[in-house]
Amino acid sequence: MNNSLGIISAFLGGAIVGAGAALLFAPEKGEDLRKRICDLLRKRGIICTESDVDALVEQLTQSLDD
Repeated sequence: MNNSLGIISAFLGGAIVGAGAALLFAPEKGEDLRKRICDLLRKRGIICTESDVDALVEQLTQSLDD
């Protein structure tokens, strides 16, 4: 049971990091991409500011560097 949960968690974590990396490396201006991320989150009921998105981008880029 624990092994299955670990595998699922690793898969989901990898999927989230992969999706974030795909967004970061997409051929789109950073400002436009950050606005799009904010809009998508707001549509899902998640309130965020530009500084929240900047922090998220920073976390994703740090995890890619590790």
